[in-house]
Amino acid sequence: MNHNGKKYVRLFPSRKPSNRPKSRPKKKVVDPQGPFLLMWNKMFVISCMISLFLDPLFFYAPVVDAKNQCLSMDEKVEITACVLRSFIDMLYVFHIVLQFRTGFIAPSSQVFGRGDELIEDRGAIAKRYLSSYFFVDILSVLPLPQVVILIVNAPISVPTKDLLTMVIFAQYIPRSLRIYPLSKEVKTSGAVIAETAWPAAAYNLLQCILASHVFGALWYLMAIERKERCWRMACGDHHGCKLDDLYCGVGRGDTSFLNSSCPLLEPDDIKSPADFDFGMFLDALKSHVVEETHFTWKFFNCFWWGWRNLSSLGQNLNTNNSVGEIIFALFISITGLVLVASVISSSIQQFVQSVAGRVEEVRMKRQDIEQWMSHRMLPQDLRARIRRYEQYKWQEKRGVEEESLISNFPKDLRRDIKRHLCWTLLKRVPVFEKMDEQLLDAMCSCLKPVLYTDNSFIFCEGDPVDEMLFIMKGKILTITTNGGGTSFFNSVYLMSGDFCGEELLTWALDPNSSSSLPISTRTVQAVKDVEAFCLMPNDLKCVMSQFRHLHSKQLQHTYRQVQRSSFHRWRTWGAYFIQAAWRRHYKRKIEKLLQEAEDTLQNPLSKEGSGSFPSLAATVYASRFATNKLGNLRHNHPRNTISSPKLPPLLLQKPAEPDFSAEKPS
Repeated sequence: MNHNGKKYVRLFPSRKPSNRPKSRPKKKVVDPQGPFLLMWNKMFVISCMISLFLDPLFFYAPVVDAKNQCLSMDEKVEITACVLRSFIDMLYVFHIVLQFRTGFIAPSSQVFGRGDELIEDRGAIAKRYLSSYFFVDILSVLPLPQVVILIVNAPISVPTKDLLTMVIFAQYIPRSLRIYPLSKEVKTSGAVIAETAWPAAAYNLLQCILASHVFGALWYLMAIERKERCWRMACGDHHGCKLDDLYCGVGRGDTSFLNSSCPLLEPDDIKSPADFDFGMFLDALKSHVVEETHFTWKFFNCFWWGWRNLSSLGQNLNTNNSVGEIIFALFISITGLVLVASVISSSIQQFVQSVAGRVEEVRMKRQDIEQWMSHRMLPQDLRARIRRYEQYKWQEKRGVEEESLISNFPKDLRRDIKRHLCWTLLKRVPVFEKMDEQLLDAMCSCLKPVLYTDNSFIFCEGDPVDEMLFIMKGKILTITTNGGGTSFFNSVYLMSGDFCGEELLTWALDPNSSSSLPISTRTVQAVKDVEAFCLMPNDLKCVMSQFRHLHSKQLQHTYRQVQRSSFHRWRTWGAYFIQAAWRRHYKRKIEKLLQEAEDTLQNPLSKEGSGSFPSLAATVYASRFATNKLGNLRHNHPRNTISSPKLPPLLLQKPAEPDFSAEKPS
């Protein structure tokens, strides 16, 4: 309250220190769109794929002891598979813990825009995760195969082998299902896989490799089961044999009778019902792959069997009457069909989506051009040139508008792209070597890509030069004819890396140049299809004005260097000057010879008029001499050239030297 009795309310009350004990700082919540979680999701997807490759390795643990005729477990395979599986399980555990500390965007904030309300409440995060993939992750991370292998006391038994198979399949399904939402989340976040043809092809190939690996491991395990079933039937028919004798261990009985009781017979050699039919697993038993302890050979042999039958859709499988074996063959055939269909459909879809859009756009554009040409009733030769240009443009650019594409990039990226494309071309011009990088970058940003088809005229002699051209690809012919006259002709070829239109450079460097563009002293024509960059006069004038301002002391030297760099202009002017002098000399010589011939002819006539009669031989000789001279002159030199009192107007002038005295020093 002030002295007038009025009461004011404090808008910003001052905070008083609280006597309550400070609470512990809350642990930070991981941002779901942060770089750490995106990188971790990428690593976790890869670890899930690796786990799908690791689990079938447990199927290679059982092995047939051919010497003792019993079943045992390969300890190296057991230890390796358990260690690798435990490492992957640790990553799963870390992923589960991380999910309880990862925030999420509130659904209410995603109605409009991108959504920026991050939920950091631990209870809400836990509730959301428990209702989604928590139980799937828990089922995937349980170390059940390690428990079955390491804790069961018996080396191997029927329950142990069957339980191991059931456990691996029980965990294989949730591990496979967990990959899809994770890969979709990572792809949606834009972190890993670009939607192009190569990642899709690699993903399809990875699916084929994984399926071949799984079916090869199952083929190995089921071959051992068929061997075990035959042994059990033989043991049941043999007196004194126990089922425990079929498994390697202490206190086993004699099992030597198993070799004769379970012979490996081809289907055509089976004659009696007592003979056991091994069906599609006969190759595994005959190749002794089930007896091999060398894991590398065993693995690749089974993998090759899976790949071969998967690619052939199981057509070469010879099954017996067992229902399980027929179902296994059906799974191989169906999986092969699904993989082939997915590969074909994804490839066609990628191709159609990538090509159809641009092809349709080009087709519509060509249709519009055809309608426009018909509406304007253009001649056929002009229509052919337009079609040729559009075809060449599509061939070079593939429907991509390069200039609009680069303009959408950030400024620094545009500068680096233009520098990569144009820096070398600009450095070929001597005057540009004196410029600093800032001016060269400004000039690079002004360059625009252009295309010229073969036989296209870029400049015509006598027309204003409206661009300076830097050739990237193609071939250009420059022709000088002195305004189309037949008395002078000069031609020069320009290749990739050359430039033309340097009259603009001289015009832009001259401080006293007029506003009108310089006149081209030559005709420039594309011999082959040309791809180049062009620099417009206004852009060049602007950059050159900055160059004059920053380097006024070197301007005169630079200008002369530019004049020397334009060697074709000096060479053309010198050739024309020499030819003009020669024509004047030749004309004077012709006139002198004509005068001598006329004097020779008039000599006898004058003597005849004066009363002195020359001899007939002298008269005939003078007449023949004059006739031959006049005939030769008329044959070697046309009438219009002889009678022409003046030379054609001289279009080629000596390049002028600018007056730098008017330039004020900066």
